[in-house]
Amino acid sequence: MKPCILLIEDDSDMRDLVAGHLEHGGFDVQRAEDGIKGQALALQFAPDLVLLDLMLPKVDGLTLCQRLRRDERTARIPILMLTALADTKDKVSGFNSGADDYLTKPFDLEELTVRVKALLRRTEYAPLSTQHNEILSFGPITLVPERFEAIWFDQPVRLTHLEFELLHCLLQRHGQTVSPSLILKEVWGYEPDDDIETIRVHVRHLRTKLEPDPRKPRFIKTVYGAGYCLELPNGDQLAALTPVVQEARTAQAS
Repeated sequence: MKPCILLIEDDSDMRDLVAGHLEHGGFDVQRAEDGIKGQALALQFAPDLVLLDLMLPKVDGLTLCQRLRRDERTARIPILMLTALADTKDKVSGFNSGADDYLTKPFDLEELTVRVKALLRRTEYAPLSTQHNEILSFGPITLVPERFEAIWFDQPVRLTHLEFELLHCLLQRHGQTVSPSLILKEVWGYEPDDDIETIRVHVRHLRTKLEPDPRKPRFIKTVYGAGYCLELPNGDQLAALTPVVQEARTAQAS
């Protein structure tokens, strides 16, 4: 079966160009010209991936992205934003709304295909392969590939596909500094030019789910000028930190 892509783009020429290229590449493409129709088609077809323009009539792309992420039926569909807005703050807004990747217009159609295939490889067709040398559990964390979930201090934490892959990348090298270039290659599946802001936003999302105080991270450390390090407690240190994490959870829930 061909992967199904939902393209939500109000510019008819761009819509036809992108859809035609993807169909020629072996994808099934559903098209929508505004946010309302796009949301309806997402619910109807449950596509494997959504290509979402930001500047849409009726419902804008950021709002639609948030709606898709809140709905259980569409929450795990990867979303690639297409936009003419190239500022860092616009990219951050897109990621904060729930986008998995971001491509600025004008873009090369082959680059689009690379991004699409990279997203599909992460989500489709299978979660992580369980190779013998993979680390899926250490100290307070256990990754559950089948549900894209982390068991963190004995409590399940729901992750997006991208957050799961990022955490998995760091877990494989816990206690070591992981460079941005390696993260981009392993998690995003391509090698853009030093897209540090992309990583920074998603690290911040992970911290809000795992850290007792995301503003003062204990576990996902920034190593300035070098990358990120996942520092996991074990033994006596783990026992000492468990009530700290539990107390933070209680405070957040109240």
